[in-house]
Amino acid sequence: MAMTNGGTVEVAAALPQTTRQDNPPPKQPASEPLTLAGIAARRAKAGKLVAGTAAYSDSDMFKSPQAYNQPKARRWDHLLSPEVMARHPCALKKAALNLKKPGMLSLGGGLPSSDNFPIESLSMQVQHLPLFGQAPAEVPGSDITMGKHDIRDKDGVFDVSVALNYGQAMGSAQMLRWVTEHTELVSQPPYADWQCALSIGSTGALDSALRMFCDRDRRDSVLTEEYSFATALETIAPLGIKVFGVRIDEQGLLPQSLDDILSNWDESARGARKPTVLYTVPSGQNPTGATMSARRRKDVYAVCSKHDLFILEDEPYYYLQMPPYDKANSAAQPGVVDVYSNQSTEDYLKGLVPTLLSIDVDGRVLRMDSFSKVVVPGSRMGWVTASEQVIERYIRLQECASQGPAGFSQALMYKLLDETWGHEGYLRWLINLRSEYMQRRDALLDACEKHLPKDVMSWTPPASGMFLWLRVDHTRHPHAGQKTILELEQEIFDSCIERGVLACRGSWFCAERDAALPGLFLRTTFASSSQADMDVAIHRLGQAVRASFGI
Repeated sequence: MAMTNGGTVEVAAALPQTTRQDNPPPKQPASEPLTLAGIAARRAKAGKLVAGTAAYSDSDMFKSPQAYNQPKARRWDHLLSPEVMARHPCALKKAALNLKKPGMLSLGGGLPSSDNFPIESLSMQVQHLPLFGQAPAEVPGSDITMGKHDIRDKDGVFDVSVALNYGQAMGSAQMLRWVTEHTELVSQPPYADWQCALSIGSTGALDSALRMFCDRDRRDSVLTEEYSFATALETIAPLGIKVFGVRIDEQGLLPQSLDDILSNWDESARGARKPTVLYTVPSGQNPTGATMSARRRKDVYAVCSKHDLFILEDEPYYYLQMPPYDKANSAAQPGVVDVYSNQSTEDYLKGLVPTLLSIDVDGRVLRMDSFSKVVVPGSRMGWVTASEQVIERYIRLQECASQGPAGFSQALMYKLLDETWGHEGYLRWLINLRSEYMQRRDALLDACEKHLPKDVMSWTPPASGMFLWLRVDHTRHPHAGQKTILELEQEIFDSCIERGVLACRGSWFCAERDAALPGLFLRTTFASSSQADMDVAIHRLGQAVRASFGI
């Protein structure tokens, strides 16, 4: 990043006055990991961020010096697909970098003049620290506005004229700074050349990542949990890529199963070459709700290193990690106080299970973060983190596809996360949100304890996320052996619908659709229903199971 005499940080942009430093900072002396106070101090020292229309930026401009005290990541040319290796930088976006030359006049890029934008300002009301949950109208300062020319007229950092114009595929410098700082704060990747790029949400990021590492002509395949996110499976299928399931337990992927599959791979029998990609949701896994412990993540990573497997870490529920369920002191019961709701942000961060990115010494993880489950799904915005080589290829793909998140999303999320909450406020929001989800989880579990037939149903209380995975012992069904698991599942599902409750069928999430089902499961969620509605819904579900089993 470049410093002017006036103390402002300038980012290369399609504006004559902007400059940037192309070489990353030299390796720094050993120092403490980045903290909230460290972020504030760095920003104060750097001064105002200046990034105009279509400004180029990257994470090296915003990482702390201590981030470089690591070796560089491995290169992944041997795993990247021919399609993504063949992509070249967008000529028009690359040409715009010439506008940083003083006095340059542009007749090149087709960037519309903001004078012709019909939107003069964007405004919203937001919840404020520490009064989350209180009506914004009752809290001073809840009205947030971004004008068309705030950079010019109000010494602002981001405005409508920049946010709603064309931008770079990695996202705006303003939001890239925030996600880079947040990533370092949470994960502290253990290699030097990591980078972030904004995404259009994790589903879009997954589609791009699969195209980067998989190719049907190479007969590539993907490993994932034996029950996996249905939309992820539906994203993989049209690409002509085979999916194979790894056995799981209450902590998610079983490292031994992963190792056994890879060690004994038979290309002819499987109809695909040995997999080179693992897709996993380590926290609050969808649909099972399983969360990998720190030890489990290290063991899974070790197997991936042994077999040179690249990891796609999808973590939309990571920040919704909760204390264990206590039936006697359920958070859903009146008068029970969540002692974690006033936890310090430092203790909150220390209590999170380490990310796979945080143990990734090779640079073999592409981590996908999302605002969908913790802020608003409709933002269609998140970010990815990986090695510089992988992110550079990811950006080449986005330049000719999504071109990055919508300017509206970037503008509103910047005003909320950076200018209004800051990193401290965002973490306090997550702590508050965890309490909300813990109450919902406990309400659903209380209802299960009260209404479900435990002689044929069982479950593991989730430690993260928003899903509860219910096991139904099909071997005790009166028609076991006469009807298949799929037929019994259909019978229970239909009975649930007749009684007015929807629970997702486990078969919808089965990674290997043509294989025999390993069991009978139902997925439920505590994402949005009220405590009263969940109690009624679980009562109806219990009735449906009892009717099917004749109990």
